[in-house]
Amino acid sequence: MLSFDKAGIDSSLGTETPEGIEYVLFPAGFPCRVSAWGIDMLIKAVFLLGLIIGISIAYQVMGFWLYLLLNFALDWFYFTLFEIFRNGQTPGKRIMGIRVVKGDGSPVDPGSSFIRNLLRFADGFLYFYLIAFICMNASRGFRRFGDWAADTLVVYTAGTRLAGRFVSPRLRKEQSLPWLAEFPAASPSRFLDYEEKQGILMFARRYPLLGKARASEIAKPWAALLRPEGETAPDSDFLLGIARSISGIS
Repeated sequence: MLSFDKAGIDSSLGTETPEGIEYVLFPAGFPCRVSAWGIDMLIKAVFLLGLIIGISIAYQVMGFWLYLLLNFALDWFYFTLFEIFRNGQTPGKRIMGIRVVKGDGSPVDPGSSFIRNLLRFADGFLYFYLIAFICMNASRGFRRFGDWAADTLVVYTAGTRLAGRFVSPRLRKEQSLPWLAEFPAASPSRFLDYEEKQGILMFARRYPLLGKARASEIAKPWAALLRPEGETAPDSDFLLGIARSISGIS
């Protein structure tokens, strides 16, 4: 039986609640998280500029110490406070459609958020956040050092950007994957069990987010085992053709 998780080629992570309910998390990769971080840095810079202007006006009354205190608080608590009180999302994360959760998918708690943000200094110990880059690329869940210590993940939210618009995973499933109409229906060389069908459909749902190169990489081992003699379609196109047949798109 084929399995994305067992093959170790898909970036999704399966988890299970204490009640025995299984579900899938989709960790956010390096480019998305860097974009969110950049947006947050811009917001912090604008806010800090406002502080400088405001404090400079009342400098004789308050003194420069207030600026230093507020700058310290902004640097250390900006991310933590937003993650605790805004459902694991800073403004940058909200714009990029990602959020911080615990390793089991539950909402992040104050202790975990504080630890992951406290260790930002470790991720940025070398220039250009090299440690964070290495940790994220060596981890299947794209965890930086702070995420490992706090047992947290940064994952895509229910409103995931897909094909230029925000569509919830549930709605994507109910819409029968309309982009599959672009690919000719295909048949596998053998019977597929339920889990294999669900794995192929999961691949089809995520296809617009993967890009052609990543999609081909994931589809290659599947296509090698399921391709009938004489079938010449590219690996990802062939797998999407099977997904079209499974989903019943005419």
